[in-house]
Amino acid sequence: MAADEAEAVDALAPLPDHRDVNTPWWQELWRRHAHITTPLRARGLRCDIEFGLSAYIVRVSLPDDSYLIIGPPQEPPSDRPPGDPEGWIVTREHSSDRPHLFERIYDSAPPGHAGGPEQPEARHGSSVQPLIEAIDHHLSRLGLLPNPLPLPESPRVHPAPEHPARRASDTPDRGLVSVHGDALRDLTDQLNGAESYADAAALLHQVLEPADGLLAQLGDFFEAAGEKAKEAKEDDGFDLSYDLADAAAEIRALGEVLHAAENRMRALSPVPPSPQACSTPARAPSLPPRALPPTPPRLTR
Repeated sequence: MAADEAEAVDALAPLPDHRDVNTPWWQELWRRHAHITTPLRARGLRCDIEFGLSAYIVRVSLPDDSYLIIGPPQEPPSDRPPGDPEGWIVTREHSSDRPHLFERIYDSAPPGHAGGPEQPEARHGSSVQPLIEAIDHHLSRLGLLPNPLPLPESPRVHPAPEHPARRASDTPDRGLVSVHGDALRDLTDQLNGAESYADAAALLHQVLEPADGLLAQLGDFFEAAGEKAKEAKEDDGFDLSYDLADAAAEIRALGEVLHAAENRMRALSPVPPSPQACSTPARAPSLPPRALPPTPPRLTR
């Protein structure tokens, strides 16, 4: 394996090394918090899952021996499942030998949950992207971010050809046009027309970026769909919500598996793809949907 490829594979900070890592209950907790841990590990920060006062938290080790605590409001305790709180609170603290350090970096808890007045971040609720951005800004200012993520390169691609068959006027039987599906098809067309592997990697970044990429947002979408299903207050609604939550976790896990794909694509030989190969977008054969694994034991909090 080439050195740059090995570096890409090792891009995420390693997993914790304690014995709980191999237990099903800890793996389930890790899976439920992957939308927090994956972008932080991509920045070189080591993460672990622990139990706080009344809910599970993410503990993030920092280079100066301080650490971040990322979790839901602990008092009063919440009945929401792990990894999906009403809001997030992030603090930076030192170990017990330096107890004087305590700073609150981010607080999106609803009024009354954090023991104080509503903070500006409360409008973000459980959204992860503004939380990661706040951590990025704070740790970068302190020089404590081991691996700042570079801004993605702007891909240089040929304009995507128009697809008349996708226009609303040509598909009266479709009702609402699937604008999101069309946008993804256009992204595929841009990938087929990319002039270099660096351009292809930049397009992969749009899908795989841990905090704001397509997979991360798709995971949020299915999670929100699960919450909507719960509102029915019916047994089937709750069952559907758990299926959708599992789908969201599978999508986030896929993003973690493919975290090195962007760098590996960029490291390929710089020979540009043949123009003939880009004239007609290839369509993969239809495959049967992959069944999700059985629903794991449900964690209440």
